Amino acid sequence: MAQVPQRFLDALAVRTWCGLALAALGRAREEIDAINVYPVADGDTGTNLYLTVESAAAAVEAVFAAYEVDGVDGVDGPEEPSARAGGPGAEQAPARSGPSLADAARAMAHGALIGARGNSGTILAQLLRGMAEVLAADGEGAHTDGAGLRRALRRAADSARQAVAHPVEGTVLTVASAAADAAHTGEGTAEDCGAVARAAYRGACAALAETPGRLPVLERAGVVDAGGQGLVTVLAALLETFTGEAPAIAPHARVGRGTLHGAPAALGPDDAGACGGAGGPAFEVIYLLEAEDPAVARLRERLDALGDSLVVVGGDGLWNVHVHVDDAGAAVEAGVEAGRPYRIRITHFGQDDAHTTGAGRPPREPAERARRAVVAVVPGEGLAGLYAEAGATTVLARPGEPPASGELVEAVRRAHAREVVLLPNDAELRHTAAAAAEQVRTEGVRVALIPTRSAVQGIAALAVHEPDRRFDEDVVSMTSAAGATRYGEVTVAERQSWTTAGICQAGDVLGLIDGDVAVIGPDVTATAETVLDRMLSAGGELVTLVLGDGAPTAAADRLQARVREAYLAVDTVVYRGGRQGALLLIGVE
Repeated sequence: MAQVPQRFLDALAVRTWCGLALAALGRAREEIDAINVYPVADGDTGTNLYLTVESAAAAVEAVFAAYEVDGVDGVDGPEEPSARAGGPGAEQAPARSGPSLADAARAMAHGALIGARGNSGTILAQLLRGMAEVLAADGEGAHTDGAGLRRALRRAADSARQAVAHPVEGTVLTVASAAADAAHTGEGTAEDCGAVARAAYRGACAALAETPGRLPVLERAGVVDAGGQGLVTVLAALLETFTGEAPAIAPHARVGRGTLHGAPAALGPDDAGACGGAGGPAFEVIYLLEAEDPAVARLRERLDALGDSLVVVGGDGLWNVHVHVDDAGAAVEAGVEAGRPYRIRITHFGQDDAHTTGAGRPPREPAERARRAVVAVVPGEGLAGLYAEAGATTVLARPGEPPASGELVEAVRRAHAREVVLLPNDAELRHTAAAAAEQVRTEGVRVALIPTRSAVQGIAALAVHEPDRRFDEDVVSMTSAAGATRYGEVTVAERQSWTTAGICQAGDVLGLIDGDVAVIGPDVTATAETVLDRMLSAGGELVTLVLGDGAPTAAADRLQARVREAYLAVDTVVYRGGRQGALLLIGVE
């Protein structure tokens, strides 16, 4: 059934567009994933775009849900020109009973920003933000016609290009610019949004078909740019919003001789670097960042020196940061220096995963799963980097905000492996992790849940992880290492309460051993020494110390000195955990 066309660019049009774009990307995501060879051949561009638009659509729906709905979907749309001008139709002009265009556009942009996934999703979020900057400017009704849509598309393309550290032609940026150019030179009249959308869509299709000629890796693989294909899909939904009909002919995802009805051409050894192959960065790091503009400018420079595929989008104090690096910890630390990073996602491009595009190996249809992966919940940014460097896919648990089972399911899917070891690293997350494991098992993934109760137990498990041995043997070895690790914690009491060590007052320093309060003291370092002595009284060979941001700077030196003096055969290793809730985590193996 044809979609009822929207006459004006109003809140309902934004809502309709988001819904149609989400449905279209849902149908096309597997095909887009299959042609994803640039910048990394990790087979997830379609999925990332879908999840980004899903977040944008959910934000728009939330704005509509906040209104008492009247009329059709709670929005009467912009007034006719005569009513706006006080002409003959002015007395019949309906009062707005739903969100404004500015409300919907801002919600769409914000939802895309906080939900952006991957390189392509982050760029799409900036495209939507650029459009929103125009549509939400100068008051209600200022940009509801074709001329407003033209300006929005131009601003979208320009802002996206500015957000990418090193723009590359033959990518989604080229397609976005072509759409904006065509909208300005095409057949659309000032008042006709449908004609402007049609011109933009046709311009994007033409540019997409030319992407293999502008980017050699696409030409050799026999595909168009996956991000560009995704943007064409989104623009097709925009055209359907204003005309009521989806485009009759969509461009082929594959180009070149022998590729329309079969597998794309194989990549050669020279393509490895261009596709993020054997010589490319090892990690994808993504996080939201609360920071001021000057700090973000410095962050861009630092991350640009650390890696590639750098995209920083957003504004008004909230940013989405995406980069491919070898040192994931350094990328996160750069964010900590700039402001407050959260929702940190670190994905390791394993040898059998995204960064392997050896000679004669085609882009995956869909992406081939790695043999085995480790997914771990970690309490701080520093540990997220440490775990990622060890090859784990991480889920950040911020203080007071434990991850839901859906986040763990998503992380397992992101790891994209046939076998997964899941480390919850918190006793209270065991049931959540078990629920996530059950769900992904129904998808054909073999999952083993190791009931780690602290991040230091997870570190011990990772230290003996060997993905090349049999799965059961690996799980047994990791479980044994975790179980042989006693764990302690030093934190500060938030209120007066009863504990196993007596009554504590707000502000007291608490030392916990294996989850129970064992020491109550006034000083962080002294309390930590007492906890460490009690843990080592039962023996041990290795002490792991993870310092949070609030720990005294001299605490690590004092504790290391204590171990050297009193326990000669025991080694000590120290890590910086960042904002991890506890002042100090202690592990004794």
